[in-house]
Amino acid sequence: MKSAYIHIPFCEHICHYCDFNKFFIQNQPVDDYLVSLEAEMKNTIEREGKSRVDTIFIGGGTPTSLSVRQLEHLMNSIHKVLEPSGQIIEFSVEANPDDLNAEKLSFLKEAGVNRLSLGVQTFEDELLKKIGRVHETKDVFIAVEQARKAGFQNISLDLMFGLPGQTTLHLERSLQTALSLDAEHYSVYSLIVEPKTIFYNLMQKGRLHLPAQETEAEMYELVMENMDHHGVKQYEISNFSKPGFESRHNLTYWNNEHYYGFGAGAHGYVNGKRTVNAGPLKKYMALVDEKGFPYTEESDVSFKEKIEEEMFLGLRKTAGVNKHVFQEKFGQPVEAFFAETVQKLEKQGLLLNGTTNISLTHKGKLLGNEVFQSFLK
Repeated sequence: MKSAYIHIPFCEHICHYCDFNKFFIQNQPVDDYLVSLEAEMKNTIEREGKSRVDTIFIGGGTPTSLSVRQLEHLMNSIHKVLEPSGQIIEFSVEANPDDLNAEKLSFLKEAGVNRLSLGVQTFEDELLKKIGRVHETKDVFIAVEQARKAGFQNISLDLMFGLPGQTTLHLERSLQTALSLDAEHYSVYSLIVEPKTIFYNLMQKGRLHLPAQETEAEMYELVMENMDHHGVKQYEISNFSKPGFESRHNLTYWNNEHYYGFGAGAHGYVNGKRTVNAGPLKKYMALVDEKGFPYTEESDVSFKEKIEEEMFLGLRKTAGVNKHVFQEKFGQPVEAFFAETVQKLEKQGLLLNGTTNISLTHKGKLLGNEVFQSFLK
């Protein structure tokens, strides 16, 4: 075991595109939730056995919507139960630029957090309003400056493209501004309109005007070109970093390795089993109280699922799937299971089948979902 994901499902506001498990923080049982979260972590460690945790990622929701007192409760639980070593490789917390202040940043740093992931999305204030964000561009500059003063040397900025009303010029400006902040890491995702979101409801009514598919492809090309030009290397379809600052936690997912998933709505993958936690707060807390675990689903991952996941997760990485690692994991070479699929995709110019790795071509990155689906038998 190397990684733990911890979900804090509370937000000061709900963004129009977000389909993660989240709740308005006002009048929510935050303190009771943190008690249940600690109990879930403790019970899981007791059941699965103690192992070193190398990466921790606290996501949401908005973890920094918690007060300093509540963050202290959370961090005490993490250190008491998970006992992350003093040499923990990566301890990340997601944050909204407008939720941060010097006190919270100082506390997080002292608690062992060494990486911040800021939800910026765009540096166009009008676009921020359209997507339901409440921060402004100036807040990002203030947050980054305060984080640097607090001693953070690993900052990631999240950006989005394909937003309603967004043009390539908007994106170009946002990229240039983001790069001027000299962050160590950038995650740049295209908008996906998910059910149960404000954007989905608008789309159903014909009131959501998105860039054309061709424009979205141009935007992705623009992202890759700008990052490369500034020496920020792409290491995954949507992720870019300075050398040595790749997200070690997210690489756990893409390398198809095991991780704990704690909190309401979290998913875990431990000892060959996938778990899905209850999303509603009352149900989550009741299950932890009654059964010790909040699972609504718990299932063994079949051999077939494991090899499929190894391919479509591994191919997200620029390096692709390592053939030697695949054979060590599954006892046979990739070709024993996917020879025809690999050959077909290679002929289409979507895959590069090298001596040691199978990876996406540039064209393959643009048609990633099509490639990934090819490995689902």
